[in-house]
Amino acid sequence: MPAADVQRDQVDVLVVGGGINGVAIARDAAGRGLSVLLCEQDDLAAHTSSASSKLIHGGLRYLEQYEFALVGKALAERDVVLNSAPHIVRPLRFVLPHEPHLRPGWMIRAALLLYDNLGRRRAHSLINSRRVDLREHVAGAALKPQFDKGFIYSDAWCDDARLVVLNALDSAARGAQILTRTRCEQVRRTDASWIAQLRGAAGDVRQIQARALVNATGPWAASFLDDVANVPHQHALRLVKGSHIVVNKLYDHAYAYTFQQSDRRIVFAIPFERDYTLIGTTDTEFAGAPEAVAIDSGEIDYLCAAASRYFARAVVPADVVWSYSGVRPLLEDESSAAADVTRDYLLDCDNAAGAPLLNVFGGKITTHRKLAEEALDWLAPALGNTHAAWTSAGDVRLPGAEFADRRRIDAGFDAYLHQVVQRFPWLPGGLALRYARAYGTRVDKVIGNAGRLADLGENLGADLYAAEVDYLVREEWARSADDILWRRSKLGLRIGEQGRERLAAFLSGSRTP
Repeated sequence: MPAADVQRDQVDVLVVGGGINGVAIARDAAGRGLSVLLCEQDDLAAHTSSASSKLIHGGLRYLEQYEFALVGKALAERDVVLNSAPHIVRPLRFVLPHEPHLRPGWMIRAALLLYDNLGRRRAHSLINSRRVDLREHVAGAALKPQFDKGFIYSDAWCDDARLVVLNALDSAARGAQILTRTRCEQVRRTDASWIAQLRGAAGDVRQIQARALVNATGPWAASFLDDVANVPHQHALRLVKGSHIVVNKLYDHAYAYTFQQSDRRIVFAIPFERDYTLIGTTDTEFAGAPEAVAIDSGEIDYLCAAASRYFARAVVPADVVWSYSGVRPLLEDESSAAADVTRDYLLDCDNAAGAPLLNVFGGKITTHRKLAEEALDWLAPALGNTHAAWTSAGDVRLPGAEFADRRRIDAGFDAYLHQVVQRFPWLPGGLALRYARAYGTRVDKVIGNAGRLADLGENLGADLYAAEVDYLVREEWARSADDILWRRSKLGLRIGEQGRERLAAFLSGSRTP
């Protein structure tokens, strides 16, 4: 485990939940000088936070629902997140083919002009939207010929699971304890503190006394209050399933697509892991256990049909090489359709009945930093802490992003990648790019003292070397093959079941500290 994870039984803040909101709150709290312990019953980003559309965006479609405040907040956050981690977050241009019978052109153009400017509070690095003739643009070749006009606008792509890990790494570097595979079984409130019982994967039980409790359990937020904390509440969550499919790449350029559907939903097609195209998402009501969520055949058919309406080459279920689903814990707002439920969040703050309790309801990955800042703006003063908000400063970076150049995000990463290639000329080009993208300046911790490819140890498949596995176990809380293949990376797309079994056998040796 990281060196900062010193065992303590008394802390200022206990955060339950290792998704994006939980780790962001832990990071902000630790940066304000509070002692923090975060526990997660599974792996970091094991559920909702690794099952997103991988976008840092304002949510263009929410303008149609008059969610101007949410879109503005998200667009402002898009700039902050781009600046804080440009190795795992990067600009992405979207092509929106126009279908006049769904939305008139003037309406889309007006929405895009608003989108360009809403929430612009700092120097903006992204290119403004414009109309495009798809008969002449490179993105038009992959589409059916009737889609000859469209629009192009900017947003950003991110590696969502790695964004969670980087927040956890920064939390630990600032003194927080991060405990994965650790379930919070019971909490009891007193006037001055919370007494929590935590159970580790090996069955070990530990009692923690915390001055404040943060419930950041995502889809489990309400059941945590009901079953673990026994705290009455009046807020309800609406669980909505979002599913995605991955197919072999459908085109060779770097643009993504935004496809309008006849049911007024939006489906994205996004370049993914160099050789693939990611298509999603669905919005369907979900009533099961969040940990058991899985895509169904109807969703696969829907996404294939959604893409096939636009692409010249039809997408069929047999093309799907991977799929994933997540449960979004949306704040119930009595919307009739799942797609219309607000993506905004609510922070339920309570210290009237004793030690402070903060519950996180709803939210989206784009606004995680702002959510955490607002959480600590209430929580820190409640604990007598007067440290000012700090995470939005232009020079604040997540681990690995020390190379960042605020003047131009892409140029900063490109220059850093060139340095990696020069310093490690023996790394194959694709591996150098993957290391630089995933780890940024922490690539030195992965490579260590290696001076040639053989020094990285056993190749477990798909250019996953023992040195990288050892780093992920030692520094990033990875314990299982799935932690490494689907959350710390997406090498599961390439390594195959035999490679997964080989990695699992490797991990079962003496590699876990």
